[in-house]
Amino acid sequence: MRLLTVILACFFCSFVSAQKDSMDAPFRKHPFIPPFDLLKTDSSSHITKESINTKHKTLLMFFSPECTHCQHQTEDMLAAIDSLKDIQIVMATYQPFEEMVAFNQKYSIEKYSNIKLGRDTKYFLPPYFRMKSLPFLALYDKKGNYITSYEGNQKVAKLLKDFDSKN
Repeated sequence: MRLLTVILACFFCSFVSAQKDSMDAPFRKHPFIPPFDLLKTDSSSHITKESINTKHKTLLMFFSPECTHCQHQTEDMLAAIDSLKDIQIVMATYQPFEEMVAFNQKYSIEKYSNIKLGRDTKYFLPPYFRMKSLPFLALYDKKGNYITSYEGNQKVAKLLKDFDSKN
């Protein structure tokens, strides 16, 4: 009876610790730029972790083209694009391809050399970060290490301060 109690206690402890691990978002276990694959607006080429310049700070923004908060965040960033020129911005959406293309045209994203826009066709990023609201912003340093993330709009000055705090 005592042996059975010890075995059950060990099983329970391992089950509880396994549950905690499975509840952590993947980005907490792997705090660096995730291995994403985004379909670009040309519908034939892709943006991947390997195709971005990892020698720059990176802002990964997950958004929906129809989301007004996402539109405001984009407008704020474009208004301050000079202060973001040394930051690589990767914008990803899961919404239909046509909506992404319309968003790209509305904001002329292609004219900004430090912004890349693509569709997360595999729906990889939302579960990776366990997103609950948009826009979602994840910040990474020049080495690709995670700094912090936000759900909802953030002032550009706050983002720059977070990037500067991790030199």
